[in-house]
Amino acid sequence: MKSSYLELLSSFTEEDYKNNLINLHIHTTFSDGKAEASDILAQAKAKGYKKIAICDHNTVDAHRILKDEILIPAAEFDVWSGYVFMHLLAYGIDIENPELQPFLAKSKRETEADWVRIFAKRDIKKLINAIHNAGGIAILAHPACCWAINLEGFVKKLVSYGLDGLEVYYQYKRHRGIIKFHKIKTVERIADSLNLIKTGGTDLHGTNL
Repeated sequence: MKSSYLELLSSFTEEDYKNNLINLHIHTTFSDGKAEASDILAQAKAKGYKKIAICDHNTVDAHRILKDEILIPAAEFDVWSGYVFMHLLAYGIDIENPELQPFLAKSKRETEADWVRIFAKRDIKKLINAIHNAGGIAILAHPACCWAINLEGFVKKLVSYGLDGLEVYYQYKRHRGIIKFHKIKTVERIADSLNLIKTGGTDLHGTNL
């Protein structure tokens, strides 16, 4: 299963993301987004998207009610790696996999409140391992916002834990457009130099895809 998603995600191009054919970073009311998951799916189909991923914070509840050929099962996990607080995207996961369940939110607050999510106690190595054992792909979200002083060194450490890729085609808007520690070109260079999958999305929290 993992190999099929590796091939799928690797096949998407920069043009796919820029031309609104692929969006792999979408939030709904199941976490801190404003749109209903069913509405997002309907919009994606109406607009001709090839693939989308609803990746709510620390929950897969949207995927418990929605199944569609254009929808990739996904989640965005809050996790620390050393002194760096980061978001780890999981794509193509079996949402019922028992190894993944301990990493999912136990309350709604763990999916939407920043002040709750920043106290996440997930172990990054165990999380990546669980994602892989659930058939999924582990991607570092919005890397330009990572607090790491040496981003390349930080990414290499994550790769040693099993990281599969970086979110490269990402629109740094809202607070992430201001609180940015690295250049997007740096992120792309690191992904290319380490032969990592490059994904993208809009980090949608609003109502219109």
